[in-house]
Amino acid sequence: MLTSLSIKNFALIEKLDIDFSENFSIITGETGAGKSILLGALGLVLGKRADLSSLKNKEEKCVIEAQFEIARYNLEPFFEANDLDFEKQTIIRREILPSGKSRAFVNDSPVNLQELQELGEFLIDIHSQHQTQELSEENFQFDIIDSIAGNTKEIAEYKALLKKYKNLKSNLSALKSKLQDASKEQDYNSFLLEELLAAKLKLGEQEELESTFEQLNNVELIKENLDRSLSIAEEEQFGVLHNLKEIKAALQKIAAFSPDYNSLSERVTSVSIEFDDIVSELNQIAESLMNDPEQLDLVNQKLQTIYNLQQKHQVKTIDELLEIQNSLDEKVISVDSLQAEIETGEKEITESEAQLDAIAKTINEKRQKAIPVLTEKLIAILELLGMPNVRFQIEATLSESYHANGKDNLQFLFAANKGSDFGLLKKTASGGELSRIMLAVKSILAQYQKLPTIIFDEIDTGVSGEIAHKMGEIMKEMSKTMQVFAITHLPQIAAKGNSHFKVFKSTVGEQTQSELKLLSSEERIVEIAQMLSGKDISDSAINHAKALLN
Repeated sequence: MLTSLSIKNFALIEKLDIDFSENFSIITGETGAGKSILLGALGLVLGKRADLSSLKNKEEKCVIEAQFEIARYNLEPFFEANDLDFEKQTIIRREILPSGKSRAFVNDSPVNLQELQELGEFLIDIHSQHQTQELSEENFQFDIIDSIAGNTKEIAEYKALLKKYKNLKSNLSALKSKLQDASKEQDYNSFLLEELLAAKLKLGEQEELESTFEQLNNVELIKENLDRSLSIAEEEQFGVLHNLKEIKAALQKIAAFSPDYNSLSERVTSVSIEFDDIVSELNQIAESLMNDPEQLDLVNQKLQTIYNLQQKHQVKTIDELLEIQNSLDEKVISVDSLQAEIETGEKEITESEAQLDAIAKTINEKRQKAIPVLTEKLIAILELLGMPNVRFQIEATLSESYHANGKDNLQFLFAANKGSDFGLLKKTASGGELSRIMLAVKSILAQYQKLPTIIFDEIDTGVSGEIAHKMGEIMKEMSKTMQVFAITHLPQIAAKGNSHFKVFKSTVGEQTQSELKLLSSEERIVEIAQMLSGKDISDSAINHAKALLN
């Protein structure tokens, strides 16, 4: 419940601090006194957008602070989900700076407007006459029926299943689209894959083949130079090997005379051994070298195949060709894999539909039982409110479609008078009738839901006399289980409140400002008498006011 409200520098309010009690509070005042300003301030606390026109003094910031007792609202999960400190006495503060920027805080933690709006829905229901149009909205009508039916758990379960079902349908659609695209490219991908597989590509193969090709293609030149190298190395009298042996023998004769000569002798010996190995390898290569036109042709063909594939796929290495081969292999295999996934997805959707159908049937059955209860209660209350011949025709029939809250199609029709045809509420009911129906609905919902604080903003427009008295009685009854505010011009309703606040204008210097005052018992008699007879209060009006209050 709303326990206190503080307003500073908002519209015509310079500074206001007021405490509220539970049960039924009345707010009255002349037209233009500032009742709408109070609602505007509460609207800002609940997350409505603000602008600089809200500031009374454009040089100072506007601050609106509301304190709520929320121990019974089960809001701990909301606070935890939004990383906010939960306090039984929760304070919401809204600041509008002269720059036009707006800030909001819950228990001193900054929040954005969306979070504030979501929290506000749990705290206050501000109901004005134009909001009676909600009665014509199907979702609101379902909410009324489901509250009586006790479908909260089932609806939550249904919504979770519906979300899963929609995800399954979306995934299946994506898989089918992917399969369709893959199938179009299947033949071409298979051809490309077979072409690459036929080439039997191996890592490092290209470099090896290019080396082999160069050797086979230049075998005569290689052999000629190998033979010449061997001839120079092995010539009997002037070959390199013969000369090295001569040098080696000569140095060995003087090696003992000096460490330098000995070092040179050892180095020549080392060169001689290394060169001997070189000559040996040259002989082996020369002996193994042969002219093989067939092998040259095979190597050339394989290289041409590799080059053609590289050009076709616009790459430069066998590594890249092998990556393409693996990718094509996955694409070709994925068609079969996708088909299997689609079959699995279709099976999951069938199972999901069965679950949705089962819980939607349960929801429908509970609604069928709740509709006569709702109709009976509505008629009983509306008869008290001057609508003795009112009738409702409410039907919830199962359809083939999955809606947000079940599979029902809802028909919610209304007839105000005997002999009149049933019609849609928004087309058939007058403004006064809609106000009374909405009051009846809220009264019924209060029996089944833990409603937040409710503010009725001139819901009594268009009624008077005994009907106003009954409306006040209904609000009074609602206030036994929740906090109720009524902004009213009717003395019959004003007299029903546990506490009575008056909004009025005053002049301070050159400034006009709105103020809110909790009336004493005597002041309340005078206020209700004025509502009965105007500014010139008669004795009969005073007596009538006392009678209403008693």
